[in-house]
This record gives sequence, C-alpha cells and structure tokens, in this order.
Amino acid sequence: MFARLARVVVHHPWRVIGVWLIAAIAVIALAPKLTATTDEASFLPSHYESIQAMNLQEQAFPHAESPAAIVVVERSDGARLTPADTAKVGAIAESLDAAHVPAVTAVQAGPPSPNGLIQTIGIQMVKVDSPTDKSQQDAVKTLRTDLQDQLRGTDLKAGITGSAAQALDQSSSGNKAEAIIAIATIVLILGLLLIIFRSPVIALLPVIVIGAISQIATGLIATVSKLFDLKIDSSVTSMLIVVLFGVGTDYILFLMFRYRERLRDGDDPKTAMIASVTRVGEAITSAAGAVIIAFLALTLSTLGLFRALGPALAIAVAVTLLAGLTLIPAVVSLLGTKVFWPSKSWRREPTGARFAALGSILGKHPGRVAIASGGVMAVLAIAAFGFQPTFDLSAGSTASSAESTVYAKELLKGLPAGATEPTQVFLRSDDGAPLSEGDLVRYHDTLAGVSGVGQVTPPLLSEHRDVAEFRVSLSDSPESNAAIDTVSGPLRTAAHDAAPSGTSALVGGITAVYADIQSAVNHDYTVVFPVAAVLIMIILAVMLRSLVAPWYLMASVGLGFGATLGATVLVFQHIRGEPGLIFMLPVIMYLFVVALGTDYNILMIARLREEAREGRNPRDAAAMAVRHAGPTVAAAGVILAGTFASMMLAGNTTLSQMGFAISIGIVIAAFVMALFFTPAITALIGHAAWWPGHRDRSDPDDAPEQERTAVPTGS
Repeated sequence: MFARLARVVVHHPWRVIGVWLIAAIAVIALAPKLTATTDEASFLPSHYESIQAMNLQEQAFPHAESPAAIVVVERSDGARLTPADTAKVGAIAESLDAAHVPAVTAVQAGPPSPNGLIQTIGIQMVKVDSPTDKSQQDAVKTLRTDLQDQLRGTDLKAGITGSAAQALDQSSSGNKAEAIIAIATIVLILGLLLIIFRSPVIALLPVIVIGAISQIATGLIATVSKLFDLKIDSSVTSMLIVVLFGVGTDYILFLMFRYRERLRDGDDPKTAMIASVTRVGEAITSAAGAVIIAFLALTLSTLGLFRALGPALAIAVAVTLLAGLTLIPAVVSLLGTKVFWPSKSWRREPTGARFAALGSILGKHPGRVAIASGGVMAVLAIAAFGFQPTFDLSAGSTASSAESTVYAKELLKGLPAGATEPTQVFLRSDDGAPLSEGDLVRYHDTLAGVSGVGQVTPPLLSEHRDVAEFRVSLSDSPESNAAIDTVSGPLRTAAHDAAPSGTSALVGGITAVYADIQSAVNHDYTVVFPVAAVLIMIILAVMLRSLVAPWYLMASVGLGFGATLGATVLVFQHIRGEPGLIFMLPVIMYLFVVALGTDYNILMIARLREEAREGRNPRDAAAMAVRHAGPTVAAAGVILAGTFASMMLAGNTTLSQMGFAISIGIVIAAFVMALFFTPAITALIGHAAWWPGHRDRSDPDDAPEQERTAVPTGS
C-alpha cells in the first residue's frame, strides 16, 4: 500500500501539491472561527449538583446575578480607610454608574471591610452566552480607564478583578502565550534541523509546510467543534501549535533520514523517495495511529473539556501524518538532492561511534541496562504519589502580574478568601409552598457554623418565596484544595442534612464546579486510561504480529508515565512550592507519554526486528538497533521535547506545567525507555518476544514485509 502511494506521489508531485492547495482554500474559506471557553461549568454534564444548582438559580433568580467584576479599593499607604475615603469610593461608584458603559447593568459600592483596609464596588453586567461575546471584557477595559481617571489626585489605589476581568486578562495572556510559543517553536526547529542536516532548505521545509497545513487542521477542528458542540479550552490552541510542529517535524525527520540513507546507497532521488515512503510509511502510520487512538479515547470522558480536546488533537495528528506521507514527499521529489543544499555531508556515511558504543554496552549487559534505566523511572515514579490537583483554569492561564490576579489577592486583606466567588446554597420547597422564616434562620445558622465557612449572607428569596439563596464566602480561596474539600464534604453534608422537611438543597458556585470536576476526573481515570492502553496494545500486536511484545512495551510506557508525573510533582510542588498541578495534567500527560512513548518504542522495536531478520541473535540485534535507530530517536526526541518545552515560556502556570510535563515525558520516553529499557528487555526475552509469529526469523520470502516495516536509520 505504501509503495503504491509513494509511486503516485513521486510521479505526480504537482497534482498532490495542487490537491493540498485546493483543500486548504476550501477549509479556510468554509470553516468557522475556532473559539475557546474559560467557563469550567460548561465542561460538566447536567447531572452534577453544581450544574443543577446553576439551572435552579437561572429559573428562580433570573435577574439576580453575582457581580461580573469587582473593584477593590485601598489606601496607597496601606492604612485603614477614612470616612473621606469611603465617601470617595461611593462617588467613584456613582461616576462609573453614570458613565453608562455598554454591557454594565448596575454599579454599587459596598461597605468597608470589617478591618477597614479595603472597600469594594460590585459591577453587574449582561450575561455572556457565547465564547465569542466579548462585551464583558470590553466593559472591563473601559472601566479600568475610567477608574484610574477617578483615582488621580487621591490617596487611593484600586484595580478590577472578578470573572469578567479574569477573562480579559486570560485572553490577553493567551494571545501573548500563543505568539511566544509559536516563535520559540519555529526558532527551535530551525536551529536543530540546521545542526542535524546543515541545510536551510530542510530547516525551512517543516516550518513552511506545517505552517500551511496547520490552517487546514485548525479549520477542521473548528468545524467539528461547531457540529458536535464541543467546548474547546483556551489552552488547546497553544497545544495545537506544538503538536503540529513537533509531531510533524518528527515525521519529516524519520522520512529524511531514510531518504538520505537511500541516496547514499546509490538510488536516484525519485527512487530513493519511493523507497523511503515505503519503508517509513508503516512505522509512522502505526505510531500516528497510536497517538490518534489515544486522543480519541478522550471522547469517553465525562468532561466536555476532554471530549473536545481528544478529537482536536487527533485531527491535528491525522492531518500531519497525511502531509508526511504525501505533501512532504511531493515537495522533496521536486527538489531532489537540492533539499540538502549547500551541505555535501549527505553523501558521506557517518561513523555513529557514540550510538555504536551504547549499543555494544546494551548488547553485552542487557540485564544491567534494564535495571539501571528501569530503576531511574521507578525512583521518579515514587514521587507521583504526592500529586495534588488544582482546578482553577482561569487563574492558571493568567499571568501572576495581571490586574485581576493582583487585586484578587489584595481583596484577601479585608474579606474572606472566598468573597470573590461565593458558593451558593439553594434551599427549595419541594411542593412549591413558601419557606418559613424560622426554617430560614435556623438553616442560615447551620451553614454559618460549618468549618471552613467565613460568612453567610441573609437569604435571597425568589418571587414566590419557594427558593432561598444563601451566599457562602469560604475561608479559603475558591480554587484551593481546602475550599473544594469544604464544599464536597462538610458544606454539602450540612446543606443536605439540615434541609427542613419538605425541602431539598443544592450547592453551587465555582468551588462546587471544581469539586464536581474532581469527581468527574477520578471517574475518567478508570475509563480513559485502560481503554487507551488496550487500543494501543492492539495496534502494537497487529504491527508486530506478537502477543508478548505489546505487554512489556505498554508496561514500559506506564512506568515512563509514572516517572514523568513524579518528576513534575518534584519540580512544581516541591521545588517551586506550588500548591498542586492543574487537574487535567495527568490525563494529558498520560495520553502524550503513552502515545509518543509508543511512537519511539515502535521505531526502536521495528528496527530491532529488522536486524534480527538479518540473522543476528537477540542481543546483537538490540545492539545494532540502538546503533542505527538511536540517532533518529534521539534527534526526534530532542526536537519534540524542545517544542513542548517552549510552552514554559508562556508566562502562566497551566502552560508551564503542561510544557514541562510533556517535554520531560518525551525525554524519558526517547532517552531512557526507547534507547535503553525497551531494547534491553527485548534482548533478555529473546525470540519469545515475537510469539506466536516469531517474525524476527530470517525468511527469504519475507523480504517485501521487511521492506515495508523498516524504520529510518540514524545514518
């Protein structure tokens, strides 16, 4: 199949390029804009209590909403607010209200905090129903300008926080992050490819081609998201950049290594490219298939976030694979040997001394190598048991210097940590009868006595007095583990148990959403992880024609995942002192490490089998596999890890953690697992690794199969 595809592409390169050009124009012209949401509640299905509470609030209190923005005012010298200061805050509120800023429905000054250090102004806005609606963010921009004008010449300072301000700051941070990641990724790929091939043509090839097909991938993702109403998180767009460029460059690298090898063996450029696609095709298709299936396993998730992330990344990888098998060979077949210009080194066979030495050590002492490499991963994996999740995507995606972040912390000087995002407890009459005053007072006192609760407002009653809303300010920050534990434990227990006869209670608000997300993620761990593992094992079994190898290959990948999570916990929780890792990190890490780790295992194990088919014993075959495939795996690992590491430059916690975790996972997968652990274990198991087919045996009739399953060498 790959040989036929290669002949069509190489003999008709302009037609292939033309088809891609037409597809790009059609997709870009017809696709909707890809938009992202920061509303964590949109990721949860309707049966969770926090979503039921949200629906009840909309029904019972359609016009009573929490402020979308909060102005936090304090004295510049940090002293207590004076009566004159308080009067000035009231005047500022009146002025902001009189400005009639679009999307702002009400502005009201609150009283000074009990300790007199801060005072707030609540700003209510029209509800945002679509991720594309920027009316609240535009209002915050205007309000910030007007606020600073009002403060000029006073002893006060102030800033705006709250959900609308956080959305604005996150959008700004996200745009900067995408630009930084894109620039860093491109510069890194250019630099590394220049070092490897010493040719600006090859260095520019993936940047230009992948930059073009990324528009196709983004358009297809936007179309699928709109058709199936998938909720795309804001971090997905940044991940798409590194997935497309990182994985795409890897596939191009595998192809160009083999192409260079065939030219050195005397093939003309077109014959060399046909042979390269034929040999590399099955390996990278199997590797991409593992990645795609792993990502699609996310469609089984409870969370809309993961159900959208999976297809998005799967589409990106599929488009990249198709380009690697068709568009890149078409372009290179037109360029011929000029693709290596001005370097002449492609004509000379390198000695590969370093990898030859590593292969020799592994072939002589596979047991020691397996223990050493496995031991490194096992030690790191121990730290994974200290993993603590955090659930605030908004704060995690916003720079620490952003105004909303700074003044959310300033608010803590005078009010409970949960004042910015109070938890709502709803008491509802089951038969529609009015709630009694006595029951409401007793219920209020019960909520106020719960451990972890800072203060509880008097109840707000619905029009028919059959629903009461209590706003509960928690003692801890809304996104903290302590606040989540309070809501999911004692607060919900007290709210349900203390509900008077004939009533029922629901606990909602952002912290309740985080608590329900935690439950959903724990459920997904038990579904997504095993399904992805089983599907990848099936791919391995089909490709390798073995029922033994897939088991220890997946076990090695699982050990690599544990080591990756452990290393991330050590760096961020212990060294940097952060309270935890973003909650979705283990799922994303698992899929990337399992899928990409399987990529490198496929490349190494296929080369090992190829060497065994030439008559070498298992240990010698492992040694030669490391010698020949080692440079390819190492180069691919460096490029892919480097592209994901660029996410750490984004300046926010979410992308920094993702970038570090995935990049260190790729380093472990390439330089510990694929280069040492997997070939060492295969050498120890010997011919039994290929049971029942024993496809490592030399067979004259098997030459076509060898041709198809070979992988690129490091020569």
